[in-house]
Amino acid sequence: MTRAGLRLAETPYSLATRLRNAAFDRGWKPTLHVPVPVVSVGNITTGGTGKTPMVAWLARWFRERAIRVAIVSRGYGAQHGHLNDEGIELEQMLPDVPHVQQPDRVAGALMAIEEFTSQLILLDDGFQHRRLARDFDLVLIDALEPFGYGHVLPRGLLRESLTGLARAQAIALSRADLVDAATRDQIRATVQRHAPQPIWLEAKHRPAALLNSLGESAPLMALTTGRWGAFCGIGNPEGFRRTLEDCDCQLAAWRTFPDHHAYARDDVESLAQWVRQEQLTGLVCTRKDLVKLATDRLGDAPLWAVQIGLELTQGGELLEACLSPIANAALQFHTDDD
Repeated sequence: MTRAGLRLAETPYSLATRLRNAAFDRGWKPTLHVPVPVVSVGNITTGGTGKTPMVAWLARWFRERAIRVAIVSRGYGAQHGHLNDEGIELEQMLPDVPHVQQPDRVAGALMAIEEFTSQLILLDDGFQHRRLARDFDLVLIDALEPFGYGHVLPRGLLRESLTGLARAQAIALSRADLVDAATRDQIRATVQRHAPQPIWLEAKHRPAALLNSLGESAPLMALTTGRWGAFCGIGNPEGFRRTLEDCDCQLAAWRTFPDHHAYARDDVESLAQWVRQEQLTGLVCTRKDLVKLATDRLGDAPLWAVQIGLELTQGGELLEACLSPIANAALQFHTDDD
């Protein structure tokens, strides 16, 4: 009965997304241009695919070329006047890159240009946002759950049909190292049936160190001794767990919370009790969780987050070749402050 209901609900959702995309494709709905280049990072599915490490990678790439970059996002789940968890995480990772969260992404981009004299806009989670014109669309696909069970919402996890991938200029398979070569080839073949033109990238999430809320760091080797508990409130908890396993973490206990979970006092008390019950040496979470908890201890255990970097394992030179003319165009944009 539930499956039948989801199948019935999938049809109008799928039709609505197709009609909306057709309206933009045919010019019935306008796309609006801003004076500087726009690079979008997005998904075809809901849930975590590793957008934050990719946005950080791109921001650093452009900053290394002396381009003033700003990140613009919708700010899902943010309290008025404050950044959401991804925004805080990116702010800590990229202190020289302003982040504007604004449901109207066109207004947010114009604000970034006016207030921060930005020469390039990174549009975070922007693939389905068609109103702001962009110069480059990069779509991430998670190797552990690439196609959202093959159905659009609410029956599956696809935000739109896979045919939408044809709008992208680059498609990146994230966590590519967590599946074998045959699986990667199969995913790529499926993508290219729908979108043969985008360049193909593969990336892995590379753990770098442990970090706490005080800004202190510790080596990943600390996870290899004692009894560790891990928890997260992200879209793809299995990806985080696999990362810990690859670090040889002595994982004695594991908990998950919903994506974008807002930790309350009851959660903190529950986690502290969990530490005592399981006799844990320490706790480890994602940086997204850490910025919301803003503490270096839970109960008797220290709390650490895994600092993740992104490494392109395939297609990096192709991506840089695509980004170089965009960087050159950004450097041509001058403001009154130049």
